[in-house]
Amino acid sequence: MTTNADISRAEWAKSSYSGDGGDNCLEWAPSASPVVVPVRDSKTPGGPVLTFSPAAWAAFVRAV
Repeated sequence: MTTNADISRAEWAKSSYSGDGGDNCLEWAPSASPVVVPVRDSKTPGGPVLTFSPAAWAAFVRAV
């Protein structure tokens, strides 16, 4: 199994709690890949992307 997902066409989403301001938000691409969940800073969409396994991302979301 590979964790190198092509996220060039990812459809990014952010939390409904973020509001319209866009400040200090995380974005994730929930359907970018079945093996990773990419996460980025909404203020720098061209910047680095962190990737998590779906299980790790689900655990993070449950915890927060």
